Amino acid sequence: MKIVIAGGTGFIGHKLMENLLANGHTIVILTRKPRPEAGDVSYIRWLSEDAVPEKEIRHADAFINLAGVSINEGRWNANHQKQIYESRMTATDELLRIIAAMPIKPSVFINASAIGIYPASIDAVYTEESANKAKDFLAKTVSDWEIKAQKVNEFSVRTVIMRFGVVLGNEGGALPLMVLPYKLFAGGTVGSGKQWVSWVHVKDVVQAILFAMEHDRMSGPVNVTAPEPIRMEQFGQIIGTVLHRPHWLPVPSFIMRMVLGKKSALVLEGQHVIPEKLMNEGFEFMFPFLFHALEDLLVKK
Repeated sequence: MKIVIAGGTGFIGHKLMENLLANGHTIVILTRKPRPEAGDVSYIRWLSEDAVPEKEIRHADAFINLAGVSINEGRWNANHQKQIYESRMTATDELLRIIAAMPIKPSVFINASAIGIYPASIDAVYTEESANKAKDFLAKTVSDWEIKAQKVNEFSVRTVIMRFGVVLGNEGGALPLMVLPYKLFAGGTVGSGKQWVSWVHVKDVVQAILFAMEHDRMSGPVNVTAPEPIRMEQFGQIIGTVLHRPHWLPVPSFIMRMVLGKKSALVLEGQHVIPEKLMNEGFEFMFPFLFHALEDLLVKK
């Protein structure tokens, strides 16, 4: 298959590209800084003056949109929030324009999103059928992003919205920061410890994207989380067990708010999310349980 990726050089995009190449696919990376073609990967300029990527793409079987300023980097001040929001809207608008200009449309459009669309709750359990939406910055961002991405339905292109949970990997995401205190023998419960962490191994994220791309019955929102969410206190205890480090030094909520500001909501609040669509379609998680996921990521082999 010929697959166009926006955001292909990021944390998830890089892992996805490695997997696609290993499985014989041809990849087009949309980038502001194109480079020479490398094997089955070509780089096409976009989001810059006079760029007309559709003329170079010509045709594609699938589009995957992972583009946007990372929510894990930087402090959520007004300027950074604006960048997070506008980068997603701008990139998706351009992808819609590109697809509209292509005489032969792709068969599927896969767009990233996040489980932050669901309200934080200690008691609620969310599936793709859950109608409740949060009203904070992250929820508004991903909700608007999903609405915009679904406009590709106007071109009769199957659209899948991948609502990622807390993606665990060594090269990015939240895990390196979560693990650091334990490596310094200062790990402990963050906040109340009762908040849910709906996590997922980055390898399962990649496999879920491929699964959605290849299975025609997958459309609309899809929760990309492991089937066994866990509370923050137990999450920390398992990090300590895997690393053979103590879990003893609590980090109060007010400290996290002082250090991270509004972004502290990512660790102080959480949602209990179930990947119902993936499970109903027979998707097999490589890492359904946190201990094995962290063992794979943190233990040297």
